[in-house]
Amino acid sequence: METQAALEASAAEGAGRGVSAQSDPDRHVEVPLLPDEPVVRRPDRTPWAWAVGTFFGAGFLKPGPGTWGSVAAMLLWLVFQWAVNPSPPALRAATLLAALLALVCGIPAASLVEQESPREDPGHVVIDEVAGQWIALLPFCGYLRSDLPHALLALGLFRLFDITKPPPARQLERLHGGVGIMLDDVAAGVYALIVGAIIGHWW
Repeated sequence: METQAALEASAAEGAGRGVSAQSDPDRHVEVPLLPDEPVVRRPDRTPWAWAVGTFFGAGFLKPGPGTWGSVAAMLLWLVFQWAVNPSPPALRAATLLAALLALVCGIPAASLVEQESPREDPGHVVIDEVAGQWIALLPFCGYLRSDLPHALLALGLFRLFDITKPPPARQLERLHGGVGIMLDDVAAGVYALIVGAIIGHWW
């Protein structure tokens, strides 16, 4: 009898709670998750990583954010030499330093942006194109060659190799995180550098 009375009291208490919860729509009822049910939370954006990774917003331009990143790098290179008018050795040193800086900062930035984006190797990450484009411009850091036609040649060559990804660019792209995002474009930039140097020797 005592056991039956306890069960009835427990059922009545549960019913009372149910009525109370239904009568109060603002009441927050926590539903426990199953032990193996994952909790997916989108991380907050890391400001510096998104600024670097998208090259200060160039990666959000459509269509073809990668091309826009390359164009932004080329234009910044042209503006720098027109504004500063460096000697060819100084221009080469500045271009190489900029490419190395983009690579060093781009790896952690690209990794963070990838983690905070819904897909791997997100298209709005263009710091890899920036680094590769500056590498492709290195052969044209000389007298009478640091002009718009040669810059456009470097742009076209880099985009060609970045899209086709000849070995080892395709293999480097499969590396994890920011390393893979950055190094395949570095390889494309080296290809463009070599071909650009050959063409620039005769043009």
